[in-house]
Amino acid sequence: MELESVLAEKTVECITSRPYTSVSPDTCLKMALETLVELDVGCLMIEESGRLVGVFSEWDVLHRVAGNFSDAELESVSVSEVMSRDPTYVYESDSVAAVLTVLALCGCRHVPVLAADDTVAGIVSPKRLAAFLHDEVADRSPR
Repeated sequence: MELESVLAEKTVECITSRPYTSVSPDTCLKMALETLVELDVGCLMIEESGRLVGVFSEWDVLHRVAGNFSDAELESVSVSEVMSRDPTYVYESDSVAAVLTVLALCGCRHVPVLAADDTVAGIVSPKRLAAFLHDEVADRSPR
């Protein structure tokens, strides 16, 4: 399949978006940071009552956490105080082009994916997107 067709015809649901990791807004920063490190992930979804309320990513760590909190504060400050609120997301039914648009226009590296009922379905990372495009396009391209 040609790239243009993949972008227009395939949906986000075709891209591997699981597993993903989420924490509640009241999770302390220390726990959120430890989760990022232990799971070797670049972004946590922040969910409250099954709904996406924010994301906590490497960007937030570098721009909002690093150098701003003492070790003691990391245990008393909640992730909701430094997370990126109201992140841009896509639905499973959106085209793959929608993910690329969000990545390009929002400058984020991780795009939350929601199901039709607005619950979190997963997250698309650059690695997952690249693997999907490779499988769909690169292996079928004429040499």
